[in-house]
Amino acid sequence: MILLLSIMLFFVPVRIKYMGGGDWYNDPEILPNLMKELKIRVKSIDVSEEQVVLSLDDDRIFNYPFLFITGHGNIRLSQKEIENLRKYLYGGGFLYIDDDYGLDKFIRRELKRVFPDKKLEKVPFSHPIYHMFYDFPTGLPKIHEHYKGPPEGYGIFIDGRLAVFYTYNTNISDGWTDRHNDPPEKMEQAFRMGVNIILYALMY
Repeated sequence: MILLLSIMLFFVPVRIKYMGGGDWYNDPEILPNLMKELKIRVKSIDVSEEQVVLSLDDDRIFNYPFLFITGHGNIRLSQKEIENLRKYLYGGGFLYIDDDYGLDKFIRRELKRVFPDKKLEKVPFSHPIYHMFYDFPTGLPKIHEHYKGPPEGYGIFIDGRLAVFYTYNTNISDGWTDRHNDPPEKMEQAFRMGVNIILYALMY
């Protein structure tokens, strides 16, 4: 454990709904479950287990520090959503995206529309997001075997800050629910990485 927060915070995550045909709503309990774990593990954060769902063209996203996207299929952002997301991220907001198998080619396309001058970069294992509260010296844990090979963490950086974190070939968020019958050790790794992601979003 590297970091302990001493300031009381009230944290509410936001799940993003989107158009295009992908199932943005799958496993609706994943964020509430992660919040329950965060409340137990990090006593200095006052956590809401309320599920807030917004679209990116809703200006209320600017009231929240953390946005979450997942799904299996297509995602298509409107011009208003692109403009809002770009403004949100340049303003200090954080977006976490977890590929739930089948999202990859679509989210890469949409991120290129949001940031035509930037590209997804592999996040080095030395990055703070892997060491905020729990230590992951070799990067992401692999929760589900969607593809052969190691899990991969990508990011978009704004002025040196990781503003978008995208996890591929691991499906961290599936480990935040018990509906997939994951072994306890896999779920524990998923929750630990989830705690790190939240803490990074709040601290940077």
